[in-house]
Formats: sequence, structure tokens, C-alpha cells
Amino acid sequence: MRDDFIFEEGPQVHNQRRKEILEKYPQIKELYGNYPLSSLYTFLIVSTQFIVAYLLREQSIWFILLISYVFGAFLNHSLFAMIHECTHNNIFKKSLPNKFFAFFCDFPLILPSGLGFRKYHLIHHKHMGEYDYDPDIPSRAECRIIGNGSIKKAMWLFFFSVSQSLRPTKVKFYQPLSKWTVSNVIIQMIVNMAVVSFLGWSALGYLVLSTVFALGLHPLGGRWIQEHFIIKEGQETYSYYGPLNKLTFNIGYHNEHHDFMNVPWIHLPKIREIAPEYYNTLHYHESWTGLIWHFLKDSSLSAFSRITHPERHPRTDIE
Repeated sequence: MRDDFIFEEGPQVHNQRRKEILEKYPQIKELYGNYPLSSLYTFLIVSTQFIVAYLLREQSIWFILLISYVFGAFLNHSLFAMIHECTHNNIFKKSLPNKFFAFFCDFPLILPSGLGFRKYHLIHHKHMGEYDYDPDIPSRAECRIIGNGSIKKAMWLFFFSVSQSLRPTKVKFYQPLSKWTVSNVIIQMIVNMAVVSFLGWSALGYLVLSTVFALGLHPLGGRWIQEHFIIKEGQETYSYYGPLNKLTFNIGYHNEHHDFMNVPWIHLPKIREIAPEYYNTLHYHESWTGLIWHFLKDSSLSAFSRITHPERHPRTDIE
């Protein structure tokens, strides 16, 4: 097991690759913009989750656990993907409606995550790989606690939502509280109380478990390993091209997304089709489940299996 991250001085690969691809394929700029139909898909997912929560209000805890894992987790993970779209203003043209729509995406997630995610995900793009500023990189203390044993790594993945919620505490300069994040908490508390009042505690439990599984030790959890954990030496970002992209709004197209943040999910596969020589030559994954198994069993892989860079960019506040 490594005792620290992999440090590289080199430039940010995504900026350079985007420049090269646009010089060769300028038509990719035609894919930029927003995709309002995402709002309809989101409305259907949110409605479905509340309907299922209502139907499960008198079921046993074991049945609720089962449905949360095999069904609810997929829907709630897709809502996190829609929050990701809101973060990059890829649903509506202006940032304000995207921020408000992130509130709506949060309703079945129970956690007030939409606006906090927006802030820290944009920081991740701006400071990718910079240890003190990239919230996607776990702290060194967390990495040492996890170690490289299968059981501890499995527990870490199971409670990945806890790890994610603590990441802002290691990020320097940027502050987690803002009028948007506070509003997010207040609105979500009202929604949660309404769920308990009108649907009951079992319904709330179903939604909570759906979120825990969506972010944890689940086939979908392979996404957290897929995106930036080093499987091939020297490659910092990885895409997933497996079938679960159809249930998660192409969230697996991570190289394409980092190269072209302004392209909505529906068009990400087209980037690979237009410029296959840039993406098919990179290492990519075809199974999230297989990747989780590989991560758990390979003692050379740990939370330290990440590339870090020196601080490169000026610190400017992000809302």
C-alpha cells in the first residue's frame, strides 16, 4: 500500500485535450448548451420515489431494505446525476433556475445536498488534484484509517455518504455556508417533516436507505472508484461505458465530462463518437461491480491511489 498520493507536476490534462479536440473537431461546440427535457425525467423520478415510499409505508423493514437496494438506489442515484446537471447549468440556460431545480432533486434524497454539491463540485473542476482545495480527494488521515484491507475498504464504500459530507472540512479557503446552502437545509427539513407527517416513518426510511445505498456499497458505488482512482499508471480520469449509464444519465462518461463540462448528459456519448482516437485509447471501465471487486481485493489499491498536483489556480469564491 502507498503511504501518500501520487504527486505529479504536469499540466491539467483535460484543458489540453479539450484544446486539441476543438482544434480538430470544432463541431463539438454545437453540443454545448442545456437540455430542458431533463426536468421532465426528474419530475417522473421524484414522483415515482414518493409513490413507492407511500406504498411501502406499512411494509416490514426487511422488504423496505430490499426494495431500497434493488430499486430505490437506482432512482436516487439518477437524481444525484441530475443535481450534477444542474451544477453545470445543463438543464436550464440560467444558473438561478438550475439552483432552484436542485432543491427539487433533493426532495426524495432526504439529504440537503444539491447546493452544497454545486459549490464543491465546481471547486473540484477548478482545483482538480490540488490536495488542499479539491473536495473529491479524501484527507490523508481518512486514507490511513481505511488502509488497503478488503473489509475496511468495503466499510468505507458502504458509508461513502458520510465521507462525502465531511470532505468540505478539509478544503481550504472555501466556506461551506452560504445563503443557498442554508436555504437548502431549511427547505429539505420541511420536506422531510412533510414526508413523516403524510407518509410515515417507514416511507422516510425507504428514502433514506435508497440514498445510503445509492452512494454506498452497491453496483452504482463503483462510480466513486471509476472516476479518479488510478488503475493505469499516469491516467488521472476514467470513463465507464457499461449498461448502467442508461439508468444514470450517462454519468459514467467522466473523461468526456471533464473535457467538456458544458455538454449535457444526452450528448456526452457523441463526443466519444466524434473523437474516438482520444477516448478509446484511454483505459476505461465496462463494469462498476467488477471494479468494486477489483478495488476490494487488490491490496495495492487504496484511497491513496489518486494523483495530486501543486496548487495552480487563483482562489476565487464559487456560488
